[in-house]
Amino acid sequence: MANNATDAELGNQPNKVTGQPNGIGIMGGSFDPVHLGHLWMGEAAREQLPIEHVRWFPAATSPLKPDGPVATNTQRWQMLRLALSGQTGHEIDPWELERDAVSYTVDTLEYLKVTFPGRALYLIVGGDSLASFDRWKQPARILELCTLCVVARGGHATLDYDVLKPFTTTDKISECQTNEIRMPLIEISSRQIRDNVRAGKSIRFQVPHPVEAYIRQERLFA
Repeated sequence: MANNATDAELGNQPNKVTGQPNGIGIMGGSFDPVHLGHLWMGEAAREQLPIEHVRWFPAATSPLKPDGPVATNTQRWQMLRLALSGQTGHEIDPWELERDAVSYTVDTLEYLKVTFPGRALYLIVGGDSLASFDRWKQPARILELCTLCVVARGGHATLDYDVLKPFTTTDKISECQTNEIRMPLIEISSRQIRDNVRAGKSIRFQVPHPVEAYIRQERLFA
């Protein structure tokens, strides 16, 4: 990773036992439901970033989605658990759900800094989140706490990092660009899946099979 600071200064010392990177990737969202696009993103981040694992945070209430999720907290947790069961390098954290409050990213990062002292944090977001970053709570503090890792979907995707300039240094923006995540463009959305279920259409190959079975069993989104 080409940064001015050393890995030790960034709090990303390799694990003393395994010698592997010690960072933590952070995936937040409603996951209503979790789908293969989410999973591709998480796995691409796990492979491309200097992290030990990706930590998934289902949100209780997103500040940018005031109407809230359709499925309950328990149902969304269960779908995420089914999707990630047995997958090494991925862990689910119930912290945001247990707070049962508006899920602000800065609060989650503060929690992680206390819970995992000395571990570098890598926040995994889509390009749409980068474009709206100036609307987030305490954007400057977010960039102090973590490296923003934006997913560039598609082979020739370009991202505009100018939105970060009011909140951080040029070096920090370069660090974010260095940790950009590349993955194919996958046209799947949770809203589309909910609409397909409601219309009686197939959602096969859009969500993992256990998640599809759970949706049918619980009669979600019908």
